[in-house]
Amino acid sequence: MKIVVDWDLCEGHGQCEFAAPEIFSINDDGELDVVDDTPPKSEYANIEQAVRRCPTRALRIE
Repeated sequence: MKIVVDWDLCEGHGQCEFAAPEIFSINDDGELDVVDDTPPKSEYANIEQAVRRCPTRALRIE
């Protein structure tokens, strides 16, 4: 699994961080930081939930 972020669509809503805090983080400037773009299998379900929760559809999985 690889996480792909469309940076033009991301608005920093933080739903991904809520769903997968080990993988995503919103920094102090309100911007998304992807902590690990090739995560362990133990995080796959959380990442899939993060992708579904993104209101701007900025996240996808390859």
